[in-house]
Amino acid sequence: MIKCKGLKKIYVNGDVETAALKGVSFDIEKGEFVAIIGPSGSGKSTLMHILGALDTPSEGEYFLDGQEVSKLKDDELSELRKNKIGFVFQAFNLLPRTTVLRNVMLPLLYTETTVKEREERAKECLRYAGMEESKFYNLSNQLSGGQMQRVAIARSLINNPAIILADEPTGNLDTKTSHIVMEAFLELNKKGHTIVLITHEPEIAQFANRIITIRDGVLESDIKK
Repeated sequence: MIKCKGLKKIYVNGDVETAALKGVSFDIEKGEFVAIIGPSGSGKSTLMHILGALDTPSEGEYFLDGQEVSKLKDDELSELRKNKIGFVFQAFNLLPRTTVLRNVMLPLLYTETTVKEREERAKECLRYAGMEESKFYNLSNQLSGGQMQRVAIARSLINNPAIILADEPTGNLDTKTSHIVMEAFLELNKKGHTIVLITHEPEIAQFANRIITIRDGVLESDIKK
């Protein structure tokens, strides 16, 4: 599903070069649940941006679902993000005065689908993510943090992506709610979804069945349970 070979990322500011990634290599198989963990400044956020096709490496190769991502142009990267990657963010990124259902439907807005088809697909994803049907027509700002993250998970599934990339998805949640959200990810993984979780919390990383540790721009360890 994912193949990274010698990924390097160098940021240049005037005459100063900063190496955020220094040659990171790993593979992720279809259906795995992988946590990428590391302290602030370790390079994990840079790696997340490359995996999410939000940035390109300075050197190295990145393949997603058989496609070489590292050499794609901006418009090609945009298409890849839309069709292959489901994003779940720490801040939820929901429209506050829009219903749960419409928030989930948004990625389908410019596709060749009818309103009814978009609604049915959104409802299917919300049920799949464990969202109560009684909340489908609530505004997203009327929900709890855990409920908002379930809506965000449902939205990430709407285009049937090859991979779900979760960037600090529990960062704004209390411990109990964090565990509820991580149980939702576990259920998705049991159903066959490939999940890559970026986190700085060791306790949250333990929900994954494989933990990759990044430190100072290099892969420090790669442990499968």
